Amino acid sequence: MGNEWTLGEKQNSLKKEKEFAVIVGLIVPGVTAEQNAEFLDELEFLALTAGAVAKKRFIQKLSHPDKKYFVGKGKMEEIREYVEHNEEINMVIFDDDLTGKQVSILEEEMKVKIIDRSSLILDIFANRAQTAQSKTQVELAQMQYMLPRLRGLWTHLERQKGGIGMRGPGEKEIETDRRIINDKITLLKERLKKIDVQNTTRRKNRGELIRVALVGYTNVGKSTLMNILAKSDVFAENKLFATLDTTVRKVVLGRMPLLLSDTVGFIRKLPHHLIESFKSTLDEVREADVILHVVDIAHPQYEDHIAAVNRTLKDLDALTKPTLMVYNKIDLYRERYFDAYLEEQTKTEILTELLENLVNNYEHDGIFISAIKKEKINDLREKMKVLVQKKYEERYPYMAKTW
Repeated sequence: MGNEWTLGEKQNSLKKEKEFAVIVGLIVPGVTAEQNAEFLDELEFLALTAGAVAKKRFIQKLSHPDKKYFVGKGKMEEIREYVEHNEEINMVIFDDDLTGKQVSILEEEMKVKIIDRSSLILDIFANRAQTAQSKTQVELAQMQYMLPRLRGLWTHLERQKGGIGMRGPGEKEIETDRRIINDKITLLKERLKKIDVQNTTRRKNRGELIRVALVGYTNVGKSTLMNILAKSDVFAENKLFATLDTTVRKVVLGRMPLLLSDTVGFIRKLPHHLIESFKSTLDEVREADVILHVVDIAHPQYEDHIAAVNRTLKDLDALTKPTLMVYNKIDLYRERYFDAYLEEQTKTEILTELLENLVNNYEHDGIFISAIKKEKINDLREKMKVLVQKKYEERYPYMAKTW
């Protein structure tokens, strides 16, 4: 296999035309079959976002990933046979990170492109990055992803056994590339520091308005809600990571101004180096006065989504900020879970009890809305107004402000 990495340059993303793939997942101790199915649903959606259609799933239960093939040898041969008999398949996507050596071995065995979850997410991020900051963050994440995989990726050069007097030219190439990548990582981090300073100055120049940050799992409707509340035209579509760059808009509730920011969506099993690279983008969350945690209440795994977001908020020291839980897509919830012949009063009672349970479980006030149908948006504005006004009163206790 030839070395497909171009040092110092962004990898080519997936082709614009449709590609076809199979996806592979492992059920390891601590992961149930239901959780694995949810992970693969998400992986399939990630693939579709990147431009690939998943034609088949392969699942195996193992105590731990195989060091050579990730899956067992028999399962690998089953996947290879399927790929050989379906010529339209041009990639195999694994739900967990692979080592460089595993990628090299699997590509040699299957003769198609091998991609893991991290490289798939990086591909989407590379396509979605618009600003200098997000492009730099993506490139940094790509370099950090590539660094530990160099040894496995460099298989096209003749390599002898290691040890004194036995290092071949390939070993020298790897060491050279490692230095180049490390230098590039240092350069990108310095560039991000300068961008962060500029962004900090920009945030200070916004004045002393209260800041409200929209956070949530990816594809829960944050950008759609942003467009309604701010009467703006933030890009929104039914794909993962539709929003990558933080967008800030001024919003006025009655006569009370505030700054509303839309941030990148969170996701389970997000690569650590990607989280680290995008920490600066999430400064809007860290510095926010109020959090609007948007949840897709119609999603069967919404509780897992809330937990994933809360873990990231905890990492950002933002978990204890005043928070309003915004349970979006209530229209889809009713469609999926309510019988068509159920009386309206019964529906109302069920939703009232559900909201009470959610408020008790998550210890934050909450509201059911439908951003796409603009349902309960005025009620949401009123709840936001209460939280924001309280923050203004705390910040300016001696100023008689009437909003």
